[in-house]
Amino acid sequence: MTKSRVPAARNVLAILRLLSTIDVPISASRIRSELDLPRSSTYHLLNEMVESGFVVHIEENQTYGLGLAAYSMASAYATQQPLVRLATNQLREIATVVGGSGHIARMSGSEIVYLQEVRSPGAVSLVTEKGVRLPAYKTASGKIMMAFQTDTEMRAAFSDNAASPHFSTFKKQVETLRSRGWAEEREEVSKGQATVAVAIQDHLNRPSAALAVTFSITEENLGKEDVVVGRLAVLAKELSRRIYGNGGD
Repeated sequence: MTKSRVPAARNVLAILRLLSTIDVPISASRIRSELDLPRSSTYHLLNEMVESGFVVHIEENQTYGLGLAAYSMASAYATQQPLVRLATNQLREIATVVGGSGHIARMSGSEIVYLQEVRSPGAVSLVTEKGVRLPAYKTASGKIMMAFQTDTEMRAAFSDNAASPHFSTFKKQVETLRSRGWAEEREEVSKGQATVAVAIQDHLNRPSAALAVTFSITEENLGKEDVVVGRLAVLAKELSRRIYGNGGD
């Protein structure tokens, strides 16, 4: 790295640090003021950071917040560490309602990666163990997280040959998924099993992870589905508040 580029790198890091310490997106003018940066440099750096995914530009009110790339780098802390620790016990209790398995997952490109799996006594052994990756479009967790992504991110998740034929069908479901706040799948991953999932949203109301419960498809379990979804939604909202300061307003 040449000496002339050091100040730019330092300013990029300063912007990221500032955005990470403020709970809401902020304007470019406030960024300039807080960091004492020249106007032209500030917009140049922000444009580059938006292009690379480290910053997201909220056009409606001309503000900036941390982007997906920044969250991906911080996922070892911001997702895996506190999320697994805070969610595991309650998730296990919810899964027990239907004698199933609870899962915590996050997006990784066009896939989801499972951060945690907890099983009720006697629950069926599944392929969704910790560390396993599955195509996002096949899973309830992937569907609900993609529903809250931008159109560009959503389309990218369907870019491979296997997923692309399913994009138009998914797009028709997006508004329904957003309005009701949960997704489901029936035997798309495991025969005889159904899954319901809700998204955990960060302070920009973007999906940082998902909570899901998988259970055997029986009349009794399907009758309890609304209870499971409701409890997952309450837990997701609590985690959003505790980890990201998102009060849901």
